[in-house]
Amino acid sequence: MADSNTFDVVIVGAGPAGLAAAIETARRGARTLVVDENGKPGGQLFKQIHKFFGSHEHRAGIRGFEIGRQLLADAAAAGVTVWLDSVVHGLFENKVAILQDGRQVTVEAGRIILATGATENAVAFPGSTLPGVMGAGAIQTMINVHRVLPGKRFIMLGSGNVGLIVSYQLMQAGAEVLALVEAMPSIGGYGVHAAKIRRAGVPILVGTTISRAFGDGKVEGVELASVGPDFKTIPGSQRTLAADTVGLAVGLSPLTELAWMAGCEFVFSPRLGGHVPLHDENMRTTLPTLYVAGDITGVEEASTAMEEGRLAGIAAAESLGLATEQAAADKDAVRRRIDVLRSGPFGEGRRTAKAEILKQRAMR
Repeated sequence: MADSNTFDVVIVGAGPAGLAAAIETARRGARTLVVDENGKPGGQLFKQIHKFFGSHEHRAGIRGFEIGRQLLADAAAAGVTVWLDSVVHGLFENKVAILQDGRQVTVEAGRIILATGATENAVAFPGSTLPGVMGAGAIQTMINVHRVLPGKRFIMLGSGNVGLIVSYQLMQAGAEVLALVEAMPSIGGYGVHAAKIRRAGVPILVGTTISRAFGDGKVEGVELASVGPDFKTIPGSQRTLAADTVGLAVGLSPLTELAWMAGCEFVFSPRLGGHVPLHDENMRTTLPTLYVAGDITGVEEASTAMEEGRLAGIAAAESLGLATEQAAADKDAVRRRIDVLRSGPFGEGRRTAKAEILKQRAMR
């Protein structure tokens, strides 16, 4: 009988990338453990009530939380072990240090896959520490998971897909979105999301920023200002809106602390959100038994995270000598689907950035 604390593959993170990786390794015969610090698995999928779009193979027309439920069902059917409310705080060669129920647990792993995701960026301005200023992801969790509306009159800073989608979901939840503010001269997200916002009567103010938030112990108003090509405030352009909540949708940064701790080599990629671990076409890092998948490798969409998880899972199982006869064909199929996701005007930048990472990895 296998030791209860010995696994073929340990995956850190039970979001879309982690669950997708776990399904692949377990289906190929690997004894698989998924560890997540949260009380529920599924990561970001369970607060995404909008329908995915794209191709059928990328779950077009299916809502994020429904995709999450299917991943959980598939993982359970494959025999994946999931530990929740468990914090991975150290990686030591083939050992994973976990804090679980207030006690230290050390797990041995043949292979480790980091699928730790990303964290929301913040932006500083006068009044940005007032209660009522929060990340767009936090807002999405409150309204879609906990059914709590954190305010009534919102200003959203940032016009990427997160800002656009959360603004629309706020209106669905009964809030009033006064404006969506973007310092760049054009919106950053998909036109289909922006069109829904505009049809609902919400102005998208490009070339505009928040100069300050103000109020007595909480947000009671927001001052907006136009910015020039140098992104400096244009004197005399300030105007105020009576808002009680500010959402910050100003990008994400990969959560890479465990990869740094393990000793992975890194590369800085602004297009992908910052420092990311160098990895090859199999998602293997510069450490032979450590793989990465999802937003830790560069911030993209959930569909791409799931495909990277599948690729890492197939490759990790193959490296353990499991299901090797079909691995090459399965990996090629995943890579083709990833290429589709990185096509078009929004995906080309990510494709180029990823190609540069693979090039640098091959040179090491």
